[in-house]
Amino acid sequence: MSAAKKTHNTEDFLQMYRQMARIRTFEDNANQLYLSAKMPGLTHMYSGEEAVAVGICEALRMTDKITSTHRGHGHCVAKGADFKEMFCELLGKEEGYCRGKGGSMHIADQSNGNLGANAIVGGSMGIATGSAFTAKMLGKDDVTVCFFGDGATAQGLMYEVMNMAALWSLPVIYACENNGYSEYTRTEEIAAGSILGRAQAFGIEAHQVDGQDVLAVNALTEKLVDRCRKGEGPFFMELMTYRYHGHHVGDINREYYRSKQEERDWKENRDPIIRFRSWLVAEGIATEAELDSLNADIRADASAAVEYALQAKYPDVSEVDMHVYAA
Repeated sequence: MSAAKKTHNTEDFLQMYRQMARIRTFEDNANQLYLSAKMPGLTHMYSGEEAVAVGICEALRMTDKITSTHRGHGHCVAKGADFKEMFCELLGKEEGYCRGKGGSMHIADQSNGNLGANAIVGGSMGIATGSAFTAKMLGKDDVTVCFFGDGATAQGLMYEVMNMAALWSLPVIYACENNGYSEYTRTEEIAAGSILGRAQAFGIEAHQVDGQDVLAVNALTEKLVDRCRKGEGPFFMELMTYRYHGHHVGDINREYYRSKQEERDWKENRDPIIRFRSWLVAEGIATEAELDSLNADIRADASAAVEYALQAKYPDVSEVDMHVYAA
C-alpha cells in the first residue's frame, strides 16, 4: 500500500474500508437477486474495483459532482447512496432513487452529487463536462469527476469534450477505469497506443495509478481536486483495476476470453479490500476482530435493505408517463 497522508485520521481510513466493504456487499446481494430471478434485467458488477470509486469519492465534497457508467453501483455507494433506495431501484420499486424506473444502469442521486449512471458507453462525458462548465460560470469551486471504462476511449464524444475542457480550463477530472477488458476483448486489442496519450494530445495533464490501492488513488485525487478548485483543471486519470465478474451477470463462462487462473491471481494477490485490511491491521488502526464486526454490521444492513426492497410497493400504473420528457 502507498504511504498515507498525515492529514488523514483513523476514522478516515476506517471510512474508506467501510465504503469498499459496502460496495462489495451490495454487489454480492445484487448478484444473488439476479441468480434467484428476483431482479429484472441485467446488471454489471463492480466487485474488484472498489478502491477506485472509494479512493476518488472520499476526496470529494458532497457538493462535488460525479457521473457514472453502466457498471455504476460502486460509484453510487461511494458517493453516499443508501442501500434501501438502491435495492428498491434495482427491483423497480417506487421508493428507489428514480422511483424504480431507472434500474441498475440509471441510478441518480442528486442529493449526494451523483448526476447519474448511464447505460450508453461514454454517455455521461458531456454531462460531466457541462457540470464543470456550470460550476466555472457560476463562480463555484465544485469539481466534477467523470467515471468511464477503457472501452469508452473509442467514443468520439470523449475527444470533443476534452478539447472543450482544455480550452476553457474546466474543473473536471476524467477517470478512466481500465479493468483490462472492453466487454469480452482485451483492452490492448481495441486501444492502439497510450490511453494517457489521448488526453495529453489536448494538453491535459494525465496520470496512471494502481486502482487496487485505495490510498494511492485517494492521494492522487486529493491533489488533482485541490488544483481543480484553483482553476488548474482539467485532469485525466487512468486507474489500473480488474472486474471479478463477467461483463454482466449473465456472462458466466468467461474462459473463451480470459482464464480462471488470471481471475484467481487478481483475487488472491491484488484484491483492494484484502490489501487495505492488511494495512489497517499492520498499522494498528484496527484489529481483525474489529473489522470482522464492521463487516458483519454491513452484511446485516444489506440483508435488511434487500428484504425491505422485496416487500416495497411498485409505482402505480398512473406514473407511466411521469418524469418522461420530449423536446
